[in-house]
Amino acid sequence: VQLQASGGGLVQAGGSLRLSCAASGRTFSSYARAWFRQAPGKEREFAAAINWNGRNTYYGDSVKGRFTISRDNAKNTVYLQMNSLKPEDTAVYYCAAKASNFGLGSLTPDDMDYWGKGTQVTVSS
Repeated sequence: VQLQASGGGLVQAGGSLRLSCAASGRTFSSYARAWFRQAPGKEREFAAAINWNGRNTYYGDSVKGRFTISRDNAKNTVYLQMNSLKPEDTAVYYCAAKASNFGLGSLTPDDMDYWGKGTQVTVSS
């Protein structure tokens, strides 16, 4: 089972990036999917989550209104559209999956069942 995040890079403040997280080895269509991020010297932080059918989404306060999470179950992939990026968004972004679709509004890293390797996002001022 593998979650592979991609789409990170260097962008100027105010710009946009779209992250993707493709899953392989099993289907995650019934799983909740989420994005977390971790800046240097800081704890891993919840960014966004989406339930199994995409009808319910949840965001951390620091990204609300700027980031949008979505999913395509046919492709076993989840996305994170990041707009109006700020230097404080600089972090390694990790995708994750959770078998249960409960409690998505208050996720912590310990809640997740599968993790992908991160992708670096750097926002220059």
